[in-house]
Amino acid sequence: MNLIILLFQVHSLLSPGGVNAITFTLKDGAPTYAVDRMKRPVLLESALGFELSGQGPLDRGFRIADVSRSSFDENWEQVWGEQRLIRNQYNEMRVTLRETGDNARTLIVVFRAYDDGVAFRYEFPHQPMIRDFTITNEKTTFALAGNHTTWSIDAYQWNRFEYFFEERPLSALDTVHTPVTMRTAEDLYLSFHEAALVDYSTMTLENIGGNVLKANLMPWADGTLVKGSAPFKTPWRTLQISDTPGGLITSYLILNLNEPSKIEDTSWIRPAKYVGIWWEMHLDKATWGSGGKHGATTENAKRYIDFAASNGFPHVLVEGWNLGWDGDWYRDGAVFDFTQAYPDFDLHGVAAYAKEKGVMLMGHHETSATILHYEAQMDSAFALYERLGVRAVKTGYVGHGREIKWFNAAGEEQREWHHGQFMVRHHQKVVELAARHGISLNVHEGLKDTGLRRTWPNLMTREVAIGQEYNAWGSEKGNPPNHLLNVVFTRSLAGPFDYTPGVLHLTLEPYREGNRVKHTLAKELSLYITIYSPLQMAADLPENYSKYPQAFRFIRDVATDWDTTLVVNGSIGEYVTIARKTRGQDEWFIGSMTAETGRVFDVPLHFLTPGLTYTAQIYRDGDAADWVTNPYDLVVEERLVDATTILKMKLAPGGGQAVRIVRN
Repeated sequence: MNLIILLFQVHSLLSPGGVNAITFTLKDGAPTYAVDRMKRPVLLESALGFELSGQGPLDRGFRIADVSRSSFDENWEQVWGEQRLIRNQYNEMRVTLRETGDNARTLIVVFRAYDDGVAFRYEFPHQPMIRDFTITNEKTTFALAGNHTTWSIDAYQWNRFEYFFEERPLSALDTVHTPVTMRTAEDLYLSFHEAALVDYSTMTLENIGGNVLKANLMPWADGTLVKGSAPFKTPWRTLQISDTPGGLITSYLILNLNEPSKIEDTSWIRPAKYVGIWWEMHLDKATWGSGGKHGATTENAKRYIDFAASNGFPHVLVEGWNLGWDGDWYRDGAVFDFTQAYPDFDLHGVAAYAKEKGVMLMGHHETSATILHYEAQMDSAFALYERLGVRAVKTGYVGHGREIKWFNAAGEEQREWHHGQFMVRHHQKVVELAARHGISLNVHEGLKDTGLRRTWPNLMTREVAIGQEYNAWGSEKGNPPNHLLNVVFTRSLAGPFDYTPGVLHLTLEPYREGNRVKHTLAKELSLYITIYSPLQMAADLPENYSKYPQAFRFIRDVATDWDTTLVVNGSIGEYVTIARKTRGQDEWFIGSMTAETGRVFDVPLHFLTPGLTYTAQIYRDGDAADWVTNPYDLVVEERLVDATTILKMKLAPGGGQAVRIVRN
């Protein structure tokens, strides 16, 4: 019996509500784990461990040196977010593995079980046998219990994360980015991702057959994966589990796995809406580079500032103000000067003008993916913005496709993946430096979110997906009607998405022919609720908002920071309805949107305070609305509602509805 125990040891961990279970097994010295939900298998026996350069594999020959358990339960408050108060409740099991024989190495696996999912990570403790090390293979696998339906985008592609999500069976996947969302035959919903990515390579998931996915890490240029020194912790490998697709949206497991804020005074970090010199370049009305169509002129910037001040928008983004935009900048590389303006743009004068109007400039750093060139100027660039009163900066990493460029000590050009450890380290430098200068970040073409916004709340929003600009020039002649219905249940599970909504002139004339926004006006308004970001753009040209005054009223009124988020209904790629309560106010907003199929929903307003009456300001598709033939048919109406009201929503094909509910 003692021999059997030594060869086969099992330790289990239940979530606080007894919903999810993790089973760790050491069999013949090899560690594995499995996951069940309510006694239904979710992950079958799956592998753990590593291969390290110059050392034997770290996935076998173990004995269990220690198993410790603990429980944790707290309520913590987000600085900003989709949910003000978040409960962080889990049970934890730390399994210390030590090799047998001489020169034994130690590896710790930490498991956490939540009622909305599970997570684990590895720790390399301080030890003589592992000091500086290089990971050449993370052997973690996820053995699914069936050939589930999945939604994902392929990894290792030229354009980073900017592809449409595909619905495919698990067996059809090759290597995909996370989050990966799945639906089982029993209507269980899963999302695989990672949390607290600080000094490691981004994880993709590789299909190795038999419904098994394996951790596939973005490599360095030399082919290695991760370089570290003990003590060392990997990111968390996460699996969110829900009985409904909406339950994935309201799971905060990713945030809970990150450390509390490292910024003591967060009063300067404020959610807000912004306008800016941006959309006109995508329409070819203006250019980033200098010349007769230069967008970032002093005169044009002041026009946007006047518009922002008149309509209550705190920030004005100005792209193309600094030297470097002329020529083939995204291929030429190290061309940008982050402190010197073009002659037709008075940076200090524009900043002073904005301050007079009660508005702030939103800064812009396009790096052209030349990282060391940017890092050499970052401190002076952020210091300049700090002196000018800039409190948010949009960064960009458009470059030579999937790779970024830098030069080694010998002056030789190196190319690294946008999402390898080199870039993870870079983005960490940027967020910490920005915090020291009191600046928040809006990151485009960057890393996927892994919940670091909890630790660094100035890391407010990101793009990292196909955004609004593809409607202007994308090869699909506009994003398909189901694009954002996929994004809500995939990309947005990672964190805030700066989609840049608010384009009301859907057909884009006279600047574009053929391309257009492929949904109705009401659906565009619904994006301010369904696509979460604490920084939300009103992206259209100022002159276009005067053409649609009723719709523009909603954009001015909608909040950007929330007390509560509720998912009323949802089906991946088909429809979703989300209700959010404005932080600190008795005010609610509801956004609902559908793909190409029109739908009718009953939305109970039971979340309103009982006994009180409210006015619902409703922005809905008209009876003749259709995204193809009549996208501008918008009806705006008001009605009295209370907690007993059931609001009937009728969504046109490619349509939506946006509702503001205010207390009387």
